[in-house]
Amino acid sequence: MKQFKLNAMALAAAQIAFMAGAAHAQTADAGNATTATVVVTGQRASLENAQKIKQNSDEIVDSIVAADIGKLPDKSVTEVLQRVVGVTIDRTMSRSDPEHYSVEGSGVSIRGLSWVRSELNGRDSFSANGGRSLNFEDVPPELMAGVDIYKNPSAEQIEGGIGGLVNLRTALPFDFKGRKVALSASTTYSELKGGKWSPSASILLSDRWKTGIGEVGVLVDFAHSESGTRTDGFQVEPYYPRSNIVDGRTVWIPKGAQWRTLNFNRERQGLYGALQWKKDANLRSHVTFFKSKYDMQWDENAIFAASNPYNFQVAPGATWGANGQFLTGTFSSPQDGGIDYGADTRVASRKSDTTDISWNVEWRVGDSWTFTSDLQRIKAKSNGFDSTVATAVKMPTQTLDLTGDRPNLIFNDAQRAHLANPGNYYWNFTQEHLDQSESESKALKLDAKYTFENPVLRDVRFGVRFTKRDATTELSNPDYHWAAVTAPWMGSSISKLAYLSDPRFAGNTYLGTFDNFFNGKANVPSVVFPNVSVATGFPQSYAALHEYYQILCREAAANAGTTPNCAPWTPAAFGGNPSGINEQEEKTKAFYTQLRFGWDDLKMPIDGNIGVRYVKTDMNANGYTVFNNTSAVVNPPQTLSGVPIPNIPAYSAGQNYENSYSNVLPSLNLRLKARDDLQFRFALARAISRPDFSQLQGYTTLSQSTDTTTTVFPDRPSNTNVNSVSQTGEGKGNPMLKPIKSDQLDLTGEWYFGKSSSITLAMFHKRLKDIIVNQTYQYAIPDVNGRMYNFNVTAPVNGASGRATGFEVAYQQYFDKLPGAWAGLGVQANYTYVDSNTKLSTSTFTAYCTGGNNVANVNLNQNGCDTNGQSFGDLPLQYLSKNAYNLALLYDYGKWSARAAWSWRSKNLQGVNVNGTRGGDGTDTNPNSATPGATNIGWALPTWADDYGQLDASVSYQFNERMQIVVDGSNLTDSKYKQLMQQGIGMMGRAWFVSGPRYSAKLNYSF
Repeated sequence: MKQFKLNAMALAAAQIAFMAGAAHAQTADAGNATTATVVVTGQRASLENAQKIKQNSDEIVDSIVAADIGKLPDKSVTEVLQRVVGVTIDRTMSRSDPEHYSVEGSGVSIRGLSWVRSELNGRDSFSANGGRSLNFEDVPPELMAGVDIYKNPSAEQIEGGIGGLVNLRTALPFDFKGRKVALSASTTYSELKGGKWSPSASILLSDRWKTGIGEVGVLVDFAHSESGTRTDGFQVEPYYPRSNIVDGRTVWIPKGAQWRTLNFNRERQGLYGALQWKKDANLRSHVTFFKSKYDMQWDENAIFAASNPYNFQVAPGATWGANGQFLTGTFSSPQDGGIDYGADTRVASRKSDTTDISWNVEWRVGDSWTFTSDLQRIKAKSNGFDSTVATAVKMPTQTLDLTGDRPNLIFNDAQRAHLANPGNYYWNFTQEHLDQSESESKALKLDAKYTFENPVLRDVRFGVRFTKRDATTELSNPDYHWAAVTAPWMGSSISKLAYLSDPRFAGNTYLGTFDNFFNGKANVPSVVFPNVSVATGFPQSYAALHEYYQILCREAAANAGTTPNCAPWTPAAFGGNPSGINEQEEKTKAFYTQLRFGWDDLKMPIDGNIGVRYVKTDMNANGYTVFNNTSAVVNPPQTLSGVPIPNIPAYSAGQNYENSYSNVLPSLNLRLKARDDLQFRFALARAISRPDFSQLQGYTTLSQSTDTTTTVFPDRPSNTNVNSVSQTGEGKGNPMLKPIKSDQLDLTGEWYFGKSSSITLAMFHKRLKDIIVNQTYQYAIPDVNGRMYNFNVTAPVNGASGRATGFEVAYQQYFDKLPGAWAGLGVQANYTYVDSNTKLSTSTFTAYCTGGNNVANVNLNQNGCDTNGQSFGDLPLQYLSKNAYNLALLYDYGKWSARAAWSWRSKNLQGVNVNGTRGGDGTDTNPNSATPGATNIGWALPTWADDYGQLDASVSYQFNERMQIVVDGSNLTDSKYKQLMQQGIGMMGRAWFVSGPRYSAKLNYSF
């Protein structure tokens, strides 16, 4: 941080010195032109400004412009983006863990593709998350002047976004005619969470002065916000096939159902400053400083089914669906002494910040030449802690009704009393995860523009860009370190379980009552959970819990008269462990040239640009390779025969990977103006998206094993015959990955029949190749004689192609011709359709699944496998909804302004092998299997987000030119977010989440 402060001071000092030196060098003032952007306020004015940007842009772009400083129309940048045609947002905190709902949304996709690049004021920007883009929910929307979404690139734009580019814009002092002060204060209330309101505030100060060295402007903008929300959820476990429940029929039963509550709290701060100077119309410069800080914590109470589904019994009277799926009935598990459930207390926290310091200089030489330099340094860091501690209980029975719009869990008084009694619980497990990431980038961009005096040629632009980015991510090892305290499967190694009824193990728990669950629409039993302090007290609290195992283990040994062999608990390694560290260095060199042209004298004028961008990327990854040799060892006089075993000694060693590639990215953008209010566009381009840094980790584990048969002879030494030698491996990443590529075509029609009224249609087609998937590639290492052997390593590879094709239509209009106050009515509507497919370069599909649930099982990871061992396949691109639309009713008249906005998207694939819907106990139903009926098959269900829509609304009143009050409501329909799990019996309900409505009141004051 000190270094950043010094850099900021240095750039500011350089700016001041530059201003003074330039002023001294100039002998005449060229008129002191001070024309600035005219700031207009109001919802309607922001739509007009956004429409102008779209209409006049050289590229295909959609924009959202703040109605005034700090007045983007939603509480987060992510929520703002979902209003744009072609843009959808996720509703989970993490794409790899869809079990946790995000109230304000998370990942952004454009036209169904998640490869989206982010910018701040036209410069690259990112969070320290192992990826390449910003977490938009980390950025204070109060600091934004607008957001632009580019959907097809031009050569002068920075490469890296196949889906599209999101550019966040902040204000500069010269955007205002003179002094500008804007203040806002708001507070938000979550109906489901209840309790205190969450405050937010922002202040902007900006002014400009004419001085002896030219005109100087200074702007400072600060924002602080707090957010508190709650999410309640029901979950149903995956369904398993059972042939011994109903005579003569295979039926499918879930492993149980459960419930959870998550409380989320976030504090977000943003600071932005700008120093701007211009001598005259020919020379100007500005320095900007942007810092966004994010401090988040959530805690969760959740109960999880943990029984053996093959031991379940179903009471008479159960009902079944047409495909044999369980609908209603009562479960029991007498063989296990009850239905096993874990009661988890989980706490997760994250602190992250991104700091951006940039300096821009623009020099116009004569009437033809303009030179621009841009220097940027950005640093992002993040650290997280995730801790789960759990008790466990055996539930005698569970009665379920799965026929409604959410699960109905039915309990009698005896069952509720059983679950509320601490004496029925024992200490179950702990799980910790730690991570820290840091990424730094330095970029220099030099551009030149030559303006022609020509009826056709407008200008030619060319430039270079150099970047150096370093990224280091460190994870605990094991990543999520699960360790049992006591569990039934430990058998005789412990004398009994660590029940809370034993005074030695009592305490450190509380009764979670799930008050106002589902906004009072559901009533679930109270459960005994570990105290939050046990989860946050890592590692001391963990060590205390695992001492319970030591006590019981020593006790069991004493009872048996044996020597204790009680393995102690050790925390996950964190710090200096090669298997947890991912170090990347990336350098890029780019050159572009772009020609802008136009035929204005045609009956239907045509203009546009054509260009090409060349970029060379050099990657360097510090990695580690581990080789384990478990081949058969035969000691004389025994003999060895069969397949020769390569002599490769076991080793662990650091390794450096170098990867270099170049890309040529042409682009063409054309616009035909049929009339002043009607135009058509044609765009053709090639784009790339580089792999995320998390996919480039160079840690590889190799192993060599043998399959042998040993024959014992009565009169001579035994012989071991080597039937086969297996050489396999697993990579956490692949440093040799290339970028994903896309050739894309866009056609649009745009009719602007009013200042804020338009109808636009866009059709697009993206043909993708080198999509990154987990498959097998060959990794060569030598034996003691130098002979190379290829190991089949499963890791990310450029192994698929695909396409995304669709169209967008958008309409907005104010009905000015209506009488009186009705003239304030307006409407916004847009719809997006996207169709996609993917094709693996090497097919991994087999009709039946084999093996376990691990990285090496490529069929399972690519195609998904059901709990009966059958593969799915034919899955679309992830996170892509075929249909999405927004509909908003607007009102602007006099001092009143209002908006009611509905956003909806259809179901989309969230993942194939994600947390909660995977396991290793599937039933082997392959008729050709050597072990039919075994329950040892790895399975992973495709998990989908179901159709989801949400209504938000706002009303504002402008007291005078300076003061305004705004009242907002989010999720006024109290929508349920539903997840689905794909099984052979259909799309089954997996989870139902509610977060309830949120209300806020905001006061704006500006002058």
